[in-house]
Amino acid sequence: MLSSPTRVQERWSRRYVGFVVAPIAVTLIVWAAYMSVAGHWPLFRTHGFMTLTMVAGSFIAGVSSEGGGAVAYPVMTLVFEIDPAVARNFSLAIQSVGMTAAALYIYARRIPVETTYLWLVAIGSVPGLVGGTYLLAPIVPPAYAKMAFVSFWLSYGLALFVINHVRDQSAVERLPALTRGQKAELVGIGVIGGTLSAVFGNGVDICSFAFVTLKYRLSEKVATPTSVTLMAFNAVLGFALHALVLQDMQMEAYRFWWVCIPVVVFGAPLGAYVVSRVHRLYIAGLLYTVIALQFVSALFIIQPALPLLLFSAGVFGFGILLFFQLPQWGPAPAPP
Repeated sequence: MLSSPTRVQERWSRRYVGFVVAPIAVTLIVWAAYMSVAGHWPLFRTHGFMTLTMVAGSFIAGVSSEGGGAVAYPVMTLVFEIDPAVARNFSLAIQSVGMTAAALYIYARRIPVETTYLWLVAIGSVPGLVGGTYLLAPIVPPAYAKMAFVSFWLSYGLALFVINHVRDQSAVERLPALTRGQKAELVGIGVIGGTLSAVFGNGVDICSFAFVTLKYRLSEKVATPTSVTLMAFNAVLGFALHALVLQDMQMEAYRFWWVCIPVVVFGAPLGAYVVSRVHRLYIAGLLYTVIALQFVSALFIIQPALPLLLFSAGVFGFGILLFFQLPQWGPAPAPP
């Protein structure tokens, strides 16, 4: 008769094969068959720079609250000067594969997630994503969108650094019992995050992550896999919205998508594995680095004129006020 540890190991093996190995294998088989039938293999010569970009982008997507779109969008728009609409649609498309693979790995490995935070923000993200797609995304000037994105999250990175390393506040593993008002706040954060995802191809993950880590001091080790799962849901919804409803997926976005699928199905789950094995402050450190690099790259490439600099400074200042105030609105921090 099998011992209890052996039965647990067998259940884990079946779970891993069913939720991780099998979906990845099916995805790669279908992808390779399509690439062969459509004759798309030469795309690696013309679009392969994004394949290399998403090697790093997919890993960061799994290991931090910055989804793969947080790497793809600024790299495509700032470095390669690709149209923001193409970058946004590609970001949603590629995250629908990579972040879903990471979410399945998180589920299979039973990596802790905060389900209250997950479902409340997910509910709010739906109207935010749909409304933002139809009403906001078509009218946002590209340069202002880019600088708003990097400036706002720079202020968040600074606030998180201060709380983690200057005030040295401890973190908690789950949210406290929430009032109706606090639940409504999380739904509202989902609306805001979904709207950001509609414009940039990601945003609900980092937006909600910022809120729960600052206001409630939820550990980055729990908030990160939760935000990854949340972004997987938003990416699938956003991709379906553009591909099936609006039918405005550009052929160029599809080309980038095709050459990146085989790397993100491994990179994002690898990131999710790493985040489950390292201390939360290492996760936070990676986040600071990505945020700072995004901001410096944007300044260097866009070289904003004075009006755009003032706008960016205003966004940064608003973010500083918001993010440093959030901990004051939350429960009293536990002693370190």
